[in-house]
Formats: sequence, C-alpha cells, structure tokens
Amino acid sequence: MSFPYSRKSKSENDTIAIADEFSKYLKRGMIVVLNGDLGTGKTFFTKQVLKKFGVTNSNSPTFAIVNPYSGDETFYHFDFYRINKEEELHDIGIEDYLKDEESIIFIEWGNLFPQVIPHTRIEINISFVDENEREFSFKEYE
Repeated sequence: MSFPYSRKSKSENDTIAIADEFSKYLKRGMIVVLNGDLGTGKTFFTKQVLKKFGVTNSNSPTFAIVNPYSGDETFYHFDFYRINKEEELHDIGIEDYLKDEESIIFIEWGNLFPQVIPHTRIEINISFVDENEREFSFKEYE
C-alpha cells in the first residue's frame, strides 16, 4: 500500500480486506486518524485491523474516550466524538499517549480537534457512496 490510496468497499468482507492490507503497513509509533460521518465504519475498520494483531475484545471508545489494547502490539483507540473542549483531551493526558513510540494509536473523529493531532500521521477518510458502499481514502502526512 502506498499513499495516497483510495479504495471502495461494497461489503463488510471488502472492508475486512482493506483492513488486512492496511495492517501490514502499520508500525509502532504510528498515529492513524479516522474521519467520516456516523455509520461509515470507522470503528468496524479499526476492530478489523486490531484483530490482525491478536486483539479480539475491542469495542467503541465513544464513552470511555480511550481504550487500551494489548496483542502483538500495544494500541490506544480514541474517539473524540463526545469531547466538548480540547481541555478534556489534555486532562486525560493526550500528549503522553501521542508521544508513546511503542504503541499504535487510532483516533476516530480526529477532525474535531485537528490542533491536537500531530502532523505526522495517516489519515483515513471514509465516506458514503451509497447505503452499502464506502470510499476509503488514505493519506500520509510526514
């Protein structure tokens, strides 16, 4: 996979295949930001990537803000959807998480607080094509 990269998904199996391909690219210290409307599949995609690393108990961090996972790698899965102010992210120590070069970080709804997101990241935008089809657009920022 090289960036920028775009691919359509017409089913959950297509999304699983995209997650499988993307998981081969991931390394410790990477930050992955997922943006898209409600229901586009941000959490589903993330769960499928985590499965490739032996994490089978992941769920949406919407109410917890961050869920840590250990498998073949250490992951932090954030969801900024219910965050009202940037200070809430600083209160949970977002800077410490983002500096952890031994983990891989996924952030859903990162576009809500772009000033917190490091410049070096992979950004995945997921958009509806229609009820059953999604467009995945990957871009790397260095």
